[in-house]
Amino acid sequence: MHPTIKAIDLMMGIPSDEDRRDWYEFMKPLLMDEESRTMMQMPAQFLFKDLPKTGPHEDFIGYVTDQMDAHGVERAMVGFDEHSPIMQTAWKSHRDRFFFDLPVNANHGMEEVRRIKRLHKEYGIKAVSAFPSGITPQVPINDKKWYPIYAACVELDIPFCCCVGVPGPRLPMEAQRVDLIDEVCWFFPELKFVMRHGAEPWEDMAVKLMLKYPNLYYSTSAFAPKHYPEAIIDYANKRGPDKIMYAGYFPMGLGLDRIARDMPNVPFKDDVWPKFLRENAMRVFDL
Repeated sequence: MHPTIKAIDLMMGIPSDEDRRDWYEFMKPLLMDEESRTMMQMPAQFLFKDLPKTGPHEDFIGYVTDQMDAHGVERAMVGFDEHSPIMQTAWKSHRDRFFFDLPVNANHGMEEVRRIKRLHKEYGIKAVSAFPSGITPQVPINDKKWYPIYAACVELDIPFCCCVGVPGPRLPMEAQRVDLIDEVCWFFPELKFVMRHGAEPWEDMAVKLMLKYPNLYYSTSAFAPKHYPEAIIDYANKRGPDKIMYAGYFPMGLGLDRIARDMPNVPFKDDVWPKFLRENAMRVFDL
């Protein structure tokens, strides 16, 4: 990743077997085309040339940490499921390598708020994450259903990590329009809002809003470094070096070898690299 900087990866998964299709069951009610519903390994497969093949392993946690070690990743944030044995093992025995975000659904109301607070207390979750276009029914970023969750994140002082822009899977995009973030950052100035998954085609809007709101950030999840938006690189090099953070997408769509191979060609300035790969994540996620 970098010869001297130990990276913090803000989006990684730990598989429990080599078939990862069950990770996407939650969005099946929204998938209308036959290819998405039955044929793809993951619903945005058409966007990625070569999905990582994990193969079978007796110890998937060991497999993932070996991949991290091989590519200079010190710690990674993974989505937490308290009912998953492999996540329980990662939490109990590997907190030096993993910290956790909690995927949430705003349709669940106060039940979800109570779950966030309980798991924060019991497991020390470091963030809440959301896929507004992927939950059923979809809930736009500025919908008031999210407001109790935003308030809980402020109260717990943890970031809200949110997919923004056109979703990769064949789902309606309206819920993830980047301009919807404006109202949220205005009403919740203490909320640390972290954009995920590119913000395309509204990268310029994302930059404009980061200039406007000190509590808005951007992570590079699901994009190979060669495809980082030009507007984001330019912003990081000029007015936003404290706002842009590294996130991969292993093993969902990108291999760490592909990311590491592309990364040296990203034209960040020398003083941006430690902030992008490590320091911003340490600060924003209180690591």
